[in-house]
Amino acid sequence: MHMDKIDAKILEMLQKDARIPLKQIASEVYLSSPAVSARIERLEKEGILQGYQAIVNPVKLGYHIKAYVNLEISPSQKTEIYPYLKDNPNVLECDCVTGSYSVIMKVAFPSTMELDLFIGELQHFGKTSTQIVFSTVVENRGVKVMEKKKENEIMVDVPAVFWLQACYFSLQIG
Repeated sequence: MHMDKIDAKILEMLQKDARIPLKQIASEVYLSSPAVSARIERLEKEGILQGYQAIVNPVKLGYHIKAYVNLEISPSQKTEIYPYLKDNPNVLECDCVTGSYSVIMKVAFPSTMELDLFIGELQHFGKTSTQIVFSTVVENRGVKVMEKKKENEIMVDVPAVFWLQACYFSLQIG
């Protein structure tokens, strides 16, 4: 897998707006639209670009409560609890973590009553700790994309190359 600055820029742009036109990406990375399309296809095939999603406002859809729920379970319970969490549409994200809890979940519910019922179900598996979100300071913004270099490779800044070429040609003409 090789990723250069152009791939990184394309990924950054797609993370900000997955519906950005190819033509706009092409103009920002100094490539043709077909070349950008080929790069996106390669990033998809390599599993770097895994999909495209719409970001919806949960509150507008009636989910007024966002919370993080920690759950302590034993390793033997994983085969029972994981399918339950995967099938629950209120579980937005679930990660196995280090520390005193085994799992942390990001959940959304229409009301605290429904969240309470969910926590009650989880407590059949183990101890829980819940934090209800009052406000969000940083929304999901994607990850910082870093280029991956091949061994002994020199990376070239494409805009800088165009600038240098422009300077060279202006010296030739002038």
